[in-house]
Amino acid sequence: MIIAIDGPAGSGKSTIAKLIAEDLGLVYLDTGAMYRLVTLKALNEGILGNLDKIVKMLDDLRIDIKKNGFYLDDTNVSEEIRKPIVSENVSDIAAIREVREKMVDLQRKFSESKNVILDGRDIGTVVFPNADVKIFLIADAKERANRRYKELVSKVENVKIEEIYENILKRDKIDSTRKESPLKKADDAIEVDTTSKNIEEVKNEILYIIKQKNKI
Repeated sequence: MIIAIDGPAGSGKSTIAKLIAEDLGLVYLDTGAMYRLVTLKALNEGILGNLDKIVKMLDDLRIDIKKNGFYLDDTNVSEEIRKPIVSENVSDIAAIREVREKMVDLQRKFSESKNVILDGRDIGTVVFPNADVKIFLIADAKERANRRYKELVSKVENVKIEEIYENILKRDKIDSTRKESPLKKADDAIEVDTTSKNIEEVKNEILYIIKQKNKI
């Protein structure tokens, strides 16, 4: 079984996908984190903006996901990939065709012969267009910014909510207008607005959708 959850930054995809995976005993794959790992690698090597070097870097890319931990070159970088500097650059990296092709291939290989829930921008449109259930999460941009602000502050990050809001608007524009696999709702996806809803409400709404489709 494949469940696809797509949506813009801060709409709650990862949080909800993890909870549903736990409730239904599914394997959870955070595809957004995969793009963050590539972004961190490019940052570490000082090659942001150099397309040729980024594409060449993909040949030696070593990333892994183990027990909800994200590894780059055998080092757990779960905290590093959530830092603002990565968030500010991940949409540009994700817009590169060769990067997307590499990630989509890895996502499909990881999901073979498993009951999986994946979240991202193009899961229901490109990665798994025949997914059993497709959800498209949306939320007001200011609320999404506030959620990310609270998350980063809880990790003692020195951030300003105005900068986070601007970054979310920028990412929305890049993600929805890029040439390669743009963020968009699949024709057969069910839209769920998470604005002003708590996590439990959203989780239960999506679980109901899954049950209605007789998938559990």
